[in-house]
Amino acid sequence: MPMNKAHRKLCSSAEWARAVEERILPWALEDVELGDDVLEIGPGYGANLRVLVERVPRLTAAEIDEGTARLLQERWGGRAGILHADATSLPLPDSSFSAVVCFTMLHHVPTGALQDQIFAEAFRVLRPGGVFAGSDSQSSLRFRLLHFRDTMNPVDPRHLPGRLTAAGFTGTAVDRHAQGRSIRFRARKPRI
Repeated sequence: MPMNKAHRKLCSSAEWARAVEERILPWALEDVELGDDVLEIGPGYGANLRVLVERVPRLTAAEIDEGTARLLQERWGGRAGILHADATSLPLPDSSFSAVVCFTMLHHVPTGALQDQIFAEAFRVLRPGGVFAGSDSQSSLRFRLLHFRDTMNPVDPRHLPGRLTAAGFTGTAVDRHAQGRSIRFRARKPRI
């Protein structure tokens, strides 16, 4: 997992789990209909998964780090499908999910080209009319310190709509949080 020790400690903490449940996911998913079958890309230690599993009928999570995927399987495998998989090449069929989501993970993807591959894969596995939604952090001094010797490639909100459109999405919206520390995005796969 491309995170330093301090970052791993924060992301696996009860404090982070509360922030996800009380602030991050409510804002990121405000007015988003997820439907009946959701894929979470990059669940990390499972703070988002813990909230999502209560909100949707069926949940699958794709985690790139093998050890973390194993931990998620042990904890959530009875309630969610856990895959050890790279989101740039998902071992999932086309048009499978009503929604694809990712939260505070895109900045851990080392290049814009790999982020674009994730967008293309999200588009591929979505059903027509499905939604791709999520959030990510924006750079600040605290954010940069937390990512010391760590992968940090924040998504530029000015270019994200065009990148999602290039992947095939329509109805793209990108909003900045009032405090400016994060962005949320939503986009749809067109209906056939």
